Amino acid sequence: MRIGLWSLAHMHGYGYLSALRRREGVELVGLADEEPARGERAAADSGVPFYADPDDLLARVDATVITSANADHRAMAVRAAQAGVAVLLEKPIATTYADGRALVDAFARAGRTLATAFPCPFSPAFQELLDAVRAGRLGRLLAMRTTNRGSMPGGFFIQLDRSGGGAVIDHTVHVADLLRRLTGAEPTRVYAEVGHGLYHQEWDDSGLLSIDMSDGSVATLDCSWSRPKSYPTWGDVTLHVIGEEGTADADLFGQHLHYYPGEEARPRWLGWGSDVDALMIDDFVAAVSDGRAPRSTGEDGLRALEVALAAYASAREGRAVEIDEVRAM
Repeated sequence: MRIGLWSLAHMHGYGYLSALRRREGVELVGLADEEPARGERAAADSGVPFYADPDDLLARVDATVITSANADHRAMAVRAAQAGVAVLLEKPIATTYADGRALVDAFARAGRTLATAFPCPFSPAFQELLDAVRAGRLGRLLAMRTTNRGSMPGGFFIQLDRSGGGAVIDHTVHVADLLRRLTGAEPTRVYAEVGHGLYHQEWDDSGLLSIDMSDGSVATLDCSWSRPKSYPTWGDVTLHVIGEEGTADADLFGQHLHYYPGEEARPRWLGWGSDVDALMIDDFVAAVSDGRAPRSTGEDGLRALEVALAAYASAREGRAVEIDEVRAM
C-alpha cells in the first residue's frame, strides 16, 4: 500500500512516520508539510521525497496520515477524501462539531476510510481491562476515575485559533473514547471546571470533568498539562474502574523502565513491550486493504470531540451541558 504523511505540526507525526517506515507491505511515498523547511528535513532524514504541493502527494498514494494543527483538519481531510485517499487523522478530529460532522460526512460520500488516531485502545493494559469488563468479572459498572495528564507541548497547541483549546481538548478525547469502549454506552452530560492556574495564560492548562454515561455510570477525568519539563515522560493515561462485584486499575503506559542517566540529564522512562502507535498503523493499513472499518472510526473521533466541547460549554456557563446541546451549537 502506498501511504504518505501530510504535515508535521503535531509531534505525533514523527512517531507515525517511523512506524510507517518499519511496516512491511507499506511504501512510504513521501511527505508534505505547510512548513517546507521542516518537511524537507524530515523527508531527507527518512529517505523519501518531499512534496511542496500536497495534491502531488495525494495523487500518488492510497492513504495518508494527517498530523496538522487541529483547526486545519477539516480542510485537509476533505481535500484527501475528494482525491479518493483514505486518511488516518490526528485527534481531536476538529475544533468544532460542525467541522467534525462535515469531514466525517465527506468520507462517507466519497466511500473512503477515515480513521481517528487513537492509540490507547491498543494498549495491552486497556485490552485486559476491557476483557475483564466484558467477561462480567467486575459486574455492572458504576464509576470510573480517570486521568490524562501531560506536559505543556507548546507550538500550535497554545495558539487558540489553531488548537481550539488547551489541555482540555488535547487530553479529554483519548479518555472519552476509552469510556465509550469500556462501558458500551454513550456520554450524555458533562460538568467541567477548566483552569488556567499552572501557566496563567489565555489557554487552559487543566480541567476536571464529570461525565454521565447512558448506562447510568459516571466518570471523572483529570485532564491537564500538569507534568513539569523535568518529568521523565510526556504524561499518563490511567483508569480506576468500580463495578458492583469488583474494581480494577489500568495504567496504559506502565510498560517502562525507570532510567537515571547521570547528573547532566533528567530521569527518563524507557518503554518496553507493545508499540501502540505501530499497532494503530497496522490496524489502519489492514482496514484500508480489507475494506473494513478501522478500530477507531471518524464517528468515534466525533463522539470524543463532543465531550471536550461540552466541557468548555459547561465551564463557560457554569452548569452541566447535555451532549445533544453540543450538536446544536
